[in-house]
Amino acid sequence: MTSPEKPAMPESADAHQFKSTADAHPIDAARLADYLQTVGLTLDRDLPIQQFATGLANINYRLSIGSRLMVLRRPPPGDLPPGAHDMKREHRVLSRLHEVHPLAPQSLHLCEDPSILGVPFQIIEYRPGTVIKGNDDKLLRDQPERCKRLGHMLVETLVSVHQVEVASIGLENFGRPDGFVTRAIKGWRARAERLNPVASTASLATELGDWLNQQNIRNRAPTLLHSDMKLDNLILEPTTLEPTAIVDWDMSTRGDPLFDLATMLSYWTEPDDPECMNRLAQMPTTLPGFLCRDGVLDIYTTLTGIDASDFKVFRVLAMYKLAVVFLQLHALYGTGERADPRYIDFDKLGEELFLFTRDVAQDRA
Repeated sequence: MTSPEKPAMPESADAHQFKSTADAHPIDAARLADYLQTVGLTLDRDLPIQQFATGLANINYRLSIGSRLMVLRRPPPGDLPPGAHDMKREHRVLSRLHEVHPLAPQSLHLCEDPSILGVPFQIIEYRPGTVIKGNDDKLLRDQPERCKRLGHMLVETLVSVHQVEVASIGLENFGRPDGFVTRAIKGWRARAERLNPVASTASLATELGDWLNQQNIRNRAPTLLHSDMKLDNLILEPTTLEPTAIVDWDMSTRGDPLFDLATMLSYWTEPDDPECMNRLAQMPTTLPGFLCRDGVLDIYTTLTGIDASDFKVFRVLAMYKLAVVFLQLHALYGTGERADPRYIDFDKLGEELFLFTRDVAQDRA
């Protein structure tokens, strides 16, 4: 399989959406401009800094530096889970990956000094286009062929990431692939325990964690992982919906590629799924034309030649992780660190996802 060609798209083909000034997270433009001058970058003050409307966690702004549109990317405020929203990790990947993968926007600068904006941040190459946010279907309604192509594109894009030769861009020591799956199970169990959920949720987390610890995993060569591949982490050309960029690399690492595939499929809702999967609202994959999850797995294994006989373990782990993520978001709402009303019922959603995950583990789904 060949890598996708670098997208060529005029600035006019740009359909990104932005928050109003009143709804945007405030940014100290004067302080930012002063800092950028010290590293040889000039903020163009005549173009307003605008916060992108998409995204649940990290905060992204469009701005102009040296007459060139850029993105300032920073983590959300508040106490963050270990390893999450890692700007340094993302910069390490995106400052190199663009050399071999055309859908990777280049990260041009990393600031680790929290005295500037209160958190670390990056300056990243801007890619025009549009983002299909969550399960928004307005570009896909009554277009099964377009949905089919999007589904195939998602699998092919993930495969293209897994086929990157990391040594060619100096990332052969990136991540800790040895013991990756065992460490992931341990880490997500620990996150669930730290949240101290209600007894019914805690019991499910323990039961599923014990199940995961009892499974056998095949040894595979590690690959580069995106760790959050889904439709709204792709920027698309607004007319053709061909990809122009893969974004949100802050959880990237090296490890078993089936975990990356399982993560993508944890968002992949099917028409007969339980209601909690529809409440995820992560991708519009219930529309006619989209592949089913088994179809995605078949295409992936055909393109890569990977033996996925133990894939169920990865699916359970990815869904376990997803349940914990929603519990974490609810906890942030409960402490007042996030005011987003979407987070109010994420504790219930987390428990329902655990219940569905148990059904998957027991071959009932």
